[in-house]
Amino acid sequence: MNTTLRESLRPVHRTIASLLPLPARRRYLYLAGHGRLPRLREPRLFTEKINWRIVHDRRPELAWTCDKLAMKDYAMGLHQETGVEVPETLWSGDDLGAVLGRTFHRPWVLKPNHRSGLVRFGRASEPVDAQLVESTRTWLRDDQSVLLGEWAYSQARKLYVIEEDISAGEPLDDYKFLVFGGKVVVIQVDRGRFTSGHARTFYTRDWQPAPVADIVSIGEQVPAPENLDAMVHAAEALGGAYDFMRIDLYSTRGKVWLGELTPYPAGGTIPFEPRQFDRYLGEQWTLPSLSTVSGR
Repeated sequence: MNTTLRESLRPVHRTIASLLPLPARRRYLYLAGHGRLPRLREPRLFTEKINWRIVHDRRPELAWTCDKLAMKDYAMGLHQETGVEVPETLWSGDDLGAVLGRTFHRPWVLKPNHRSGLVRFGRASEPVDAQLVESTRTWLRDDQSVLLGEWAYSQARKLYVIEEDISAGEPLDDYKFLVFGGKVVVIQVDRGRFTSGHARTFYTRDWQPAPVADIVSIGEQVPAPENLDAMVHAAEALGGAYDFMRIDLYSTRGKVWLGELTPYPAGGTIPFEPRQFDRYLGEQWTLPSLSTVSGR
Protein backbone atom coordinates (compact mmCIF):
# COMPACT_ATOMS: atom_id res chain seq x y z
CA MET A 1 0.00 0.00 0.00
CA ASN A 2 1.15 3.54 -0.65
CA THR A 3 3.14 4.58 2.44
CA THR A 4 1.52 8.00 2.78
CA LEU A 5 -1.93 6.46 2.47
CA ARG A 6 -1.09 3.75 4.99
CA GLU A 7 -0.01 6.38 7.49
CA SER A 8 -3.11 8.50 6.99
CA LEU A 9 -5.76 5.80 7.30
CA ARG A 10 -6.49 4.01 10.54
CA PRO A 11 -6.74 0.18 10.43
CA VAL A 12 -10.49 0.35 11.04
CA HIS A 13 -10.91 2.43 7.86
CA ARG A 14 -8.92 -0.09 5.84
CA THR A 15 -10.94 -2.99 7.23
CA ILE A 16 -14.28 -1.37 6.45
CA ALA A 17 -13.14 -0.24 3.02
CA SER A 18 -12.07 -3.76 2.06
CA LEU A 19 -15.69 -4.96 2.43
CA LEU A 20 -17.16 -2.39 0.05
CA PRO A 21 -17.60 -2.47 -3.75
CA LEU A 22 -15.12 -0.25 -5.56
CA PRO A 23 -17.14 2.98 -6.00
CA ALA A 24 -18.30 2.88 -2.38
CA ARG A 25 -14.81 1.93 -1.23
CA ARG A 26 -13.25 4.93 -2.94
CA ARG A 27 -15.90 7.24 -1.47
CA TYR A 28 -15.22 5.82 1.97
CA LEU A 29 -11.43 6.21 1.66
CA TYR A 30 -11.88 9.74 0.39
CA LEU A 31 -14.19 10.55 3.30
CA ALA A 32 -11.61 9.14 5.73
CA GLY A 33 -8.90 11.35 4.28
CA HIS A 34 -10.81 14.55 3.47
CA GLY A 35 -13.69 14.48 5.90
CA ARG A 36 -16.25 14.73 3.10
CA LEU A 37 -17.48 12.70 0.15
CA PRO A 38 -16.07 13.17 -3.35
CA ARG A 39 -18.05 14.06 -6.45
CA LEU A 40 -17.29 11.13 -8.74
CA ARG A 41 -19.98 11.75 -11.34
CA GLU A 42 -18.79 15.29 -12.03
CA PRO A 43 -15.35 15.54 -10.42
CA ARG A 44 -13.79 18.99 -10.24
CA LEU A 45 -10.95 18.71 -7.76
CA PHE A 46 -7.67 17.01 -8.59
CA THR A 47 -8.17 14.46 -5.83
CA GLU A 48 -11.70 13.73 -7.09
CA LYS A 49 -10.36 13.15 -10.59
CA ILE A 50 -7.75 10.71 -9.29
CA ASN A 51 -10.59 8.75 -7.73
CA TRP A 52 -12.62 8.95 -10.94
CA ARG A 53 -9.62 7.43 -12.72
CA ILE A 54 -9.36 4.66 -10.12
CA VAL A 55 -13.02 3.77 -10.48
CA HIS A 56 -13.38 4.06 -14.25
CA ASP A 57 -10.16 4.20 -16.27
CA ARG A 58 -9.16 0.81 -17.72
CA ARG A 59 -7.35 1.92 -20.86
CA PRO A 60 -4.51 -0.37 -22.04
CA GLU A 61 -2.05 2.53 -22.05
CA LEU A 62 -2.60 2.90 -18.30
CA ALA A 63 -2.30 -0.80 -17.52
CA TRP A 64 1.50 -1.01 -17.27
CA THR A 65 2.13 2.25 -15.41
CA CYS A 66 2.42 0.64 -11.95
CA ASP A 67 4.86 -2.06 -13.11
CA LYS A 68 8.37 -0.82 -12.25
CA LEU A 69 10.14 -2.96 -14.83
CA ALA A 70 7.71 -1.82 -17.52
CA MET A 71 8.35 1.81 -16.53
CA LYS A 72 12.05 1.24 -17.10
CA ASP A 73 11.45 -0.25 -20.54
CA TYR A 74 9.24 2.72 -21.42
CA ALA A 75 11.85 5.24 -20.30
CA MET A 76 14.67 3.44 -22.09
CA GLY A 77 12.63 3.52 -25.28
CA LEU A 78 12.44 7.32 -24.98
CA HIS A 79 16.06 7.84 -23.92
CA GLN A 80 17.11 9.51 -27.17
CA GLU A 81 14.36 12.10 -26.76
CA THR A 82 14.57 12.62 -22.99
CA GLY A 83 18.17 11.82 -22.04
CA VAL A 84 16.83 10.16 -18.90
CA GLU A 85 19.02 7.48 -17.36
CA VAL A 86 17.45 4.33 -15.93
CA PRO A 87 18.89 2.57 -12.86
CA GLU A 88 20.29 -0.81 -13.85
CA THR A 89 18.27 -3.84 -12.80
CA LEU A 90 20.67 -6.20 -11.06
CA TRP A 91 18.14 -9.00 -10.49
CA SER A 92 14.41 -9.66 -10.55
CA GLY A 93 12.32 -12.68 -9.71
CA ASP A 94 9.51 -14.09 -7.59
CA ASP A 95 11.75 -15.85 -5.05
CA LEU A 96 14.21 -13.66 -3.17
CA GLY A 97 15.71 -16.81 -1.70
CA ALA A 98 17.21 -17.47 -5.13
CA VAL A 99 19.83 -14.77 -4.42
CA LEU A 100 20.34 -15.62 -0.74
CA GLY A 101 23.97 -14.91 0.14
CA ARG A 102 24.64 -13.00 -3.06
CA THR A 103 26.41 -9.63 -3.13
CA PHE A 104 26.31 -7.12 -5.94
CA HIS A 105 29.10 -5.01 -7.41
CA ARG A 106 27.51 -1.73 -6.33
CA PRO A 107 25.09 -0.41 -3.68
CA TRP A 108 21.59 -1.71 -4.32
CA VAL A 109 17.92 -1.19 -3.56
CA LEU A 110 15.29 -3.91 -3.17
CA LYS A 111 11.70 -3.06 -4.17
CA PRO A 112 8.51 -4.93 -5.06
CA ASN A 113 7.69 -4.50 -8.73
CA HIS A 114 3.95 -4.12 -8.14
CA ARG A 115 3.70 -1.93 -5.02
CA SER A 116 4.85 1.47 -3.80
CA GLY A 117 6.55 2.76 -0.68
CA LEU A 118 8.51 -0.39 0.24
CA VAL A 119 12.32 -0.41 -0.07
CA ARG A 120 15.38 -1.98 1.50
CA PHE A 121 18.90 -0.65 0.90
CA GLY A 122 22.10 -2.66 0.72
CA ARG A 123 25.81 -1.87 0.40
CA ALA A 124 27.97 -3.36 -2.34
CA SER A 125 29.58 -5.69 0.19
CA GLU A 126 26.29 -6.57 1.90
CA PRO A 127 24.75 -9.89 0.89
CA VAL A 128 21.08 -10.71 0.64
CA ASP A 129 20.69 -12.48 3.96
CA ALA A 130 18.05 -14.71 5.55
CA GLN A 131 16.67 -11.86 7.64
CA LEU A 132 15.99 -9.77 4.51
CA VAL A 133 14.33 -12.71 2.78
CA GLU A 134 12.11 -13.35 5.78
CA SER A 135 11.20 -9.69 6.44
CA THR A 136 10.05 -9.17 2.85
CA ARG A 137 8.27 -12.49 2.43
CA THR A 138 4.81 -10.88 2.44
CA TRP A 139 5.69 -8.35 -0.25
CA LEU A 140 4.34 -10.52 -3.05
CA ARG A 141 1.27 -11.67 -1.14
CA ASP A 142 -0.21 -8.21 -0.60
CA ASP A 143 -1.75 -6.63 -3.68
CA GLN A 144 -2.17 -2.85 -3.54
CA SER A 145 -5.10 -3.09 -5.92
CA VAL A 146 -7.17 -5.35 -3.65
CA LEU A 147 -7.83 -2.79 -0.92
CA LEU A 148 -7.35 0.46 -2.81
CA GLY A 149 -8.87 -0.61 -6.13
CA GLU A 150 -5.99 0.96 -8.06
CA TRP A 151 -6.40 -1.12 -11.20
CA ALA A 152 -2.99 -0.60 -12.78
CA TYR A 153 -1.34 -2.22 -9.76
CA SER A 154 -3.36 -5.36 -10.44
CA GLN A 155 -1.77 -5.51 -13.91
CA ALA A 156 1.82 -5.30 -12.57
CA ARG A 157 3.92 -8.45 -12.30
CA LYS A 158 4.41 -9.65 -8.71
CA LEU A 159 8.19 -9.69 -8.53
CA TYR A 160 11.09 -8.57 -6.38
CA VAL A 161 13.42 -6.11 -8.11
CA ILE A 162 17.00 -5.35 -7.06
CA GLU A 163 18.46 -2.34 -8.83
CA GLU A 164 21.50 -0.14 -8.47
CA ASP A 165 21.28 2.52 -5.77
CA ILE A 166 22.04 5.76 -7.59
CA SER A 167 22.03 7.72 -4.33
CA ALA A 168 25.49 6.50 -3.21
CA GLY A 169 24.12 6.18 0.30
CA GLU A 170 22.78 9.74 0.59
CA PRO A 171 19.05 10.54 0.32
CA LEU A 172 18.42 12.25 -3.00
CA ASP A 173 15.89 14.99 -3.54
CA ASP A 174 12.89 13.41 -5.24
CA TYR A 175 11.43 15.68 -7.93
CA LYS A 176 7.83 14.85 -8.79
CA PHE A 177 6.49 16.59 -11.89
CA LEU A 178 2.71 16.85 -12.26
CA VAL A 179 2.17 16.66 -16.00
CA PHE A 180 -1.24 17.55 -17.45
CA GLY A 181 -1.79 17.02 -21.17
CA GLY A 182 1.95 16.96 -21.77
CA LYS A 183 2.74 20.11 -19.74
CA VAL A 184 4.41 20.35 -16.34
CA VAL A 185 2.24 22.52 -14.08
CA VAL A 186 3.57 21.86 -10.57
CA ILE A 187 6.75 20.33 -9.16
CA GLN A 188 6.68 18.57 -5.80
CA VAL A 189 10.04 18.13 -4.07
CA ASP A 190 10.45 15.49 -1.38
CA ARG A 191 13.63 15.66 0.69
CA GLY A 192 14.79 12.93 3.03
CA ARG A 193 12.31 10.27 1.95
CA PHE A 194 12.52 7.09 4.03
CA THR A 195 14.05 9.13 6.87
CA SER A 196 12.61 10.84 9.93
CA GLY A 197 13.39 14.21 8.31
CA HIS A 198 11.08 13.72 5.32
CA ALA A 199 9.81 17.13 4.16
CA ARG A 200 7.92 18.38 1.10
CA THR A 201 7.66 21.62 -0.85
CA PHE A 202 5.77 22.63 -3.99
CA TYR A 203 6.92 24.88 -6.83
CA THR A 204 5.49 26.23 -10.04
CA ARG A 205 6.96 25.20 -13.36
CA ASP A 206 9.36 28.19 -13.24
CA TRP A 207 10.36 27.37 -9.63
CA GLN A 208 8.29 29.88 -7.76
CA PRO A 209 7.38 28.48 -4.32
CA ALA A 210 3.74 27.53 -3.87
CA PRO A 211 2.34 27.97 -0.32
CA VAL A 212 0.84 24.48 -0.19
CA ALA A 213 0.86 21.76 2.45
CA ASP A 214 -0.41 18.21 2.83
CA ILE A 215 0.25 15.65 5.58
CA VAL A 216 4.04 15.71 5.11
CA SER A 217 6.00 18.42 6.92
CA ILE A 218 6.70 21.54 4.86
CA GLY A 219 10.36 21.74 3.86
CA GLU A 220 12.63 24.71 3.44
CA GLN A 221 12.75 26.28 0.01
CA VAL A 222 15.66 25.05 -2.06
CA PRO A 223 17.30 26.39 -5.23
CA ALA A 224 16.20 24.98 -8.54
CA PRO A 225 18.38 22.13 -9.81
CA GLU A 226 20.89 23.27 -12.41
CA ASN A 227 19.30 20.97 -14.97
CA LEU A 228 15.70 21.99 -14.27
CA ASP A 229 14.99 22.68 -17.95
CA ALA A 230 16.21 19.20 -18.88
CA MET A 231 14.10 17.66 -16.15
CA VAL A 232 10.97 19.53 -17.26
CA HIS A 233 11.59 18.45 -20.86
CA ALA A 234 12.06 14.84 -19.80
CA ALA A 235 8.93 14.85 -17.63
CA GLU A 236 6.81 16.28 -20.41
CA ALA A 237 8.10 13.71 -22.89
CA LEU A 238 7.52 10.82 -20.49
CA GLY A 239 4.06 12.04 -19.47
CA GLY A 240 2.99 13.47 -22.80
CA ALA A 241 0.81 10.53 -23.80
CA TYR A 242 -1.50 10.99 -20.82
CA ASP A 243 -4.18 13.42 -19.72
CA PHE A 244 -2.36 13.33 -16.38
CA MET A 245 0.72 11.56 -15.08
CA ARG A 246 3.13 12.30 -12.26
CA ILE A 247 6.70 11.74 -13.37
CA ASP A 248 9.24 11.20 -10.58
CA LEU A 249 12.86 12.03 -11.41
CA TYR A 250 16.21 12.40 -9.66
CA SER A 251 19.19 14.58 -10.48
CA THR A 252 22.63 13.19 -9.63
CA ARG A 253 26.03 12.68 -11.27
CA GLY A 254 25.11 15.48 -13.66
CA LYS A 255 22.28 13.42 -15.16
CA VAL A 256 18.52 13.05 -14.92
CA TRP A 257 17.38 9.66 -13.64
CA LEU A 258 14.03 7.90 -13.71
CA GLY A 259 12.22 7.40 -10.43
CA GLU A 260 8.82 6.16 -11.52
CA LEU A 261 5.50 7.00 -13.13
CA THR A 262 2.60 7.58 -10.75
CA PRO A 263 -0.98 7.52 -12.10
CA TYR A 264 -2.68 7.66 -8.67
CA PRO A 265 -0.74 10.05 -6.37
CA ALA A 266 -1.64 9.13 -2.76
CA GLY A 267 -4.85 7.62 -4.11
CA GLY A 268 -6.39 11.09 -4.09
CA THR A 269 -7.11 10.70 -0.38
CA ILE A 270 -4.70 13.33 0.98
CA PRO A 271 -6.11 16.88 1.27
CA PHE A 272 -4.18 19.97 0.27
CA GLU A 273 -4.08 23.14 2.29
CA PRO A 274 -5.37 25.46 0.95
CA ARG A 275 -8.14 23.54 -0.78
CA GLN A 276 -7.97 25.99 -3.69
CA PHE A 277 -4.79 24.22 -4.78
CA ASP A 278 -6.78 21.01 -5.23
CA ARG A 279 -9.24 22.94 -7.37
CA TYR A 280 -6.46 24.58 -9.37
CA LEU A 281 -4.89 21.24 -10.22
CA GLY A 282 -8.29 19.85 -11.10
CA GLU A 283 -8.77 22.66 -13.59
CA GLN A 284 -5.59 21.59 -15.38
CA TRP A 285 -6.85 18.04 -15.90
CA THR A 286 -9.24 17.28 -18.75
CA LEU A 287 -10.55 13.78 -18.18
CA PRO A 288 -11.30 11.50 -21.12
CA SER A 289 -14.90 10.60 -21.77
CA LEU A 290 -16.32 7.72 -19.78
CA SER A 291 -17.08 5.78 -22.97
CA THR A 292 -13.38 5.64 -23.89
CA VAL A 293 -12.00 4.34 -20.58
CA SER A 294 -14.33 1.66 -19.29
CA GLY A 295 -12.70 -1.26 -21.09
CA ARG A 296 -16.06 -2.99 -21.19
